[in-house]
Amino acid sequence: MRLHTTWLILAFAGQAVAGPAADEIRESVRAYRLQHEPAIVSEFAELLAIPNHASDSANIRKNAQLIARSLQERKVETRLLELEGAPPVVFGKLDAPGATRTVTFYAHYDGQPTRQSGWTTQPFQPALQRPDGSTVDLRSLPQRLDPESRLFARSASDDKAPIIAIVTALDALRAARWQPNVNLRFFFEGEEEVGSPHLSTLLKTYEADLKTDLWVICDGPVHQDGSKLVYFGVRGATALDITVYGPNRGLHSGHYGNWAPNPIVLLTHLLDSMRDTQARILIPGFYDDVRAPTPAELKAAREMPDYDAQIERNLGLARTEGEPASLQTQLMLPALNVRGIAGGAVGEAAANVISPEATASIDFRLVPNQTPDGVRRRVEQHVERQGYFIVRKPPDEATRLAHPKIALLAWDNEGSYPAARTPLDNPMAQHVARVVEQMAGARIVVAPTLGGSVPMHLFQGSANTPVVGVPLANFDNNQHAANENLRLQNLWDAIEIFAGLFTGEPQK
Repeated sequence: MRLHTTWLILAFAGQAVAGPAADEIRESVRAYRLQHEPAIVSEFAELLAIPNHASDSANIRKNAQLIARSLQERKVETRLLELEGAPPVVFGKLDAPGATRTVTFYAHYDGQPTRQSGWTTQPFQPALQRPDGSTVDLRSLPQRLDPESRLFARSASDDKAPIIAIVTALDALRAARWQPNVNLRFFFEGEEEVGSPHLSTLLKTYEADLKTDLWVICDGPVHQDGSKLVYFGVRGATALDITVYGPNRGLHSGHYGNWAPNPIVLLTHLLDSMRDTQARILIPGFYDDVRAPTPAELKAAREMPDYDAQIERNLGLARTEGEPASLQTQLMLPALNVRGIAGGAVGEAAANVISPEATASIDFRLVPNQTPDGVRRRVEQHVERQGYFIVRKPPDEATRLAHPKIALLAWDNEGSYPAARTPLDNPMAQHVARVVEQMAGARIVVAPTLGGSVPMHLFQGSANTPVVGVPLANFDNNQHAANENLRLQNLWDAIEIFAGLFTGEPQK
């Protein structure tokens, strides 16, 4: 992953230009990138070629080792933070002489599972395509690449792009003989896509190494209109599978219909008691713990670009839930999503049968002051009020005969965490937004919260360290799906943004 240029051996030493202006940094970094586009893309493709599902321990370690080597080649003090049973965290440290602030940049190098269905290329054989769909040979790249070209591969956008942008920003600053003005820390995780089950323990185990004044989360896409985005919060998450039961075996619906309870019908009524068609959660007390958005957060939400109509057209929607509320307003509320239902069969596989059981999978999105434990308690109380006896494992015959309505509840405790939000007036977070806007050269979108969930609260910790998100991928990147891709211009922009963040000193 080495760029074969003579200046790479230089460290951040010697006389640095004090306080370079944003336009100076941008133009210098852009000039560097224009000279090295093939090398940058080749380095990126090398990383993308390594499979990266968290459960694939051999390849996950190959990813970590390659990233660690890349940082070391940039004179970053690097080591792997190890924890038994967990993928290693690649941790980098680069102190700046005289710096009074430390900023830690987070990204993850693991990715979602891949299935070949739907992919037009191989997920781990990176392919660069021009806007007209023609392929660029990665073995013989031209000196200049069309910025609208896209690199297709798993994790091209989610979330290896920030890693290559970070190391390239270090290269560009070193080439210009500019030093960072903050102490830099890099924290690249290897199991974010499976819920970061070891992150809390890792942060506690290596607490002394991870002291910082600010976390910057580099994950996610920019706004749907293409504007650069900075977000101050995320929703929390918890998930649940509910299984309800009918007869202990499938029954002929003609002989037993209208008599034997149908678990699919029971389940749909139970779900209907939990949520209406306007996204309102009907579980008693569910909103009691919700912290109302501050006036500043509501103002920021109103000032975000009104892109709802375009999104509706793109998605073929004639209506939205929660009307007339905007998408951003709805994202600041808790949510209950039914992500799947299983029971019986449909189409050619359908049979006139009363199924023995039916299962629904639900995910909840939480907002500040809600906790996974609080949600779990209210949900279970509601299920019991609907007449269900709750079990934690499939019921035996005695349990079936003793209770007319049974629900097996299986919570995803490992992937559960609360919401988090940094105040919009936090000076260090404001600094990040200001630098991103300066480097973008255009007005950016400031989002009080994202609709998605990352364990932001763990980075905040007991010290309430400010955390801000700087997503960089194109919004139409197909993350988590087939044909995941990164638009090259988004990568070029990310390099400039990181260079600006590295050379600006935030104030507390």
